[in-house]
Amino acid sequence: MRVAGLMSGSGSNLRRIIEHERDIELKEGRAPYQVVVIFSENPASNAGEIGKEYGLPVVVRDLGSFYQERGKPRRDLSVRVEFDEGTVRALKPSNVDVAAYAGYMSIATDSLINAFLGVNVHPSDLSIMGEDKRKYTGDHAVRDAIVAGEKQLRASTHIIEPRVDYGRILMISSPLEVKLPGGFNPDNKEQVKVVSDEHQNRLKEIGDWIIFPRTLEFLADGRYSQDEQGLLFFDDKPIPNGVIYSI
Repeated sequence: MRVAGLMSGSGSNLRRIIEHERDIELKEGRAPYQVVVIFSENPASNAGEIGKEYGLPVVVRDLGSFYQERGKPRRDLSVRVEFDEGTVRALKPSNVDVAAYAGYMSIATDSLINAFLGVNVHPSDLSIMGEDKRKYTGDHAVRDAIVAGEKQLRASTHIIEPRVDYGRILMISSPLEVKLPGGFNPDNKEQVKVVSDEHQNRLKEIGDWIIFPRTLEFLADGRYSQDEQGLLFFDDKPIPNGVIYSI
């Protein structure tokens, strides 16, 4: 299974995906998936550095400049469609099967979503519902869960679909216990940010960095499947809320 690693910043998730692939190859002689290209829409990202470190080709297309050249604001998704069409063309020579959204911070439009099976990791348990919608979506999912009084945090991998953070769930991580400092005040924004950032970094270690590589491994091994209605299965068992992976 040929994977494109999409990233916007440090690429810590992508590093774990590549390292997991190479660990399997070292132990078994061949890995079920292979990262074949790195893509970034941010020229200031670590994409070039990671590409050199692991001997992988890198494609960088500057999304900010793309918008500036057209005199359009970043919220104009018609420009994003044009950009994504160019990204698909740029990745075509690599014969990609799956796009791993490893810290890719730009909204993907249909042209990119439909070109490759997209897999993302999100820092919350996406199976938790509230008022007929997923409770912890968006950029502040960890903060929102802590302020809401959740005692545990989990990460989820899911399929990239048009509605952000609403793709079908593939895997949910082991829990991270929420540990609040004495005198924690959920109304103190500065304190909440410090606590949220600390928990999000810890969640990466036991959540994102564990389940993202394994989701790709299990996809490549054929352990995931879907029926004609698009319902997901793992080892032929239905998983309406993904499969929980325990360390």
